[in-house]
Amino acid sequence: MQLDDLYRQVIMDHYQRPRNMGDLERGTVTVDLRNPSCGDEIRLQLLVEDGIVKDVRFRGAGCSISMSSASMMTEAIKGKPVAEALRLSRTFRAMVRGEDVDRTDLGDLEALQGVSKFPARVKCATLAWQALERAVASEDDGAAN
Repeated sequence: MQLDDLYRQVIMDHYQRPRNMGDLERGTVTVDLRNPSCGDEIRLQLLVEDGIVKDVRFRGAGCSISMSSASMMTEAIKGKPVAEALRLSRTFRAMVRGEDVDRTDLGDLEALQGVSKFPARVKCATLAWQALERAVASEDDGAAN
């Protein structure tokens, strides 16, 4: 099995069996985003307590790249300090833009590195991460919606 095949399997596994999909009964912030170029949509809910992402859920409709990225992101940030989740977001977004990054902490997210070869798909891969960053900014402002 080649690395591309392994990555393809990881992406399809998250797309077909998304982790943390659904609604939080008690979220501190909700963000809805839509990618206007392809129509992908996501609703991200975070429960942040004491600076820790205690829980995260998403709902969405879109391509395998956007939905698998959202699923992998929720697994990667749950239980982490908000600052660490944001650092991971910056690393991930740099990786899919084709920048040289330290991938040590990316885990399954590394499967999406091939997106950098398809610039039109970068927005798909980063939609959930944009929602995360907006959610954190909204939470910081105390303007949860």
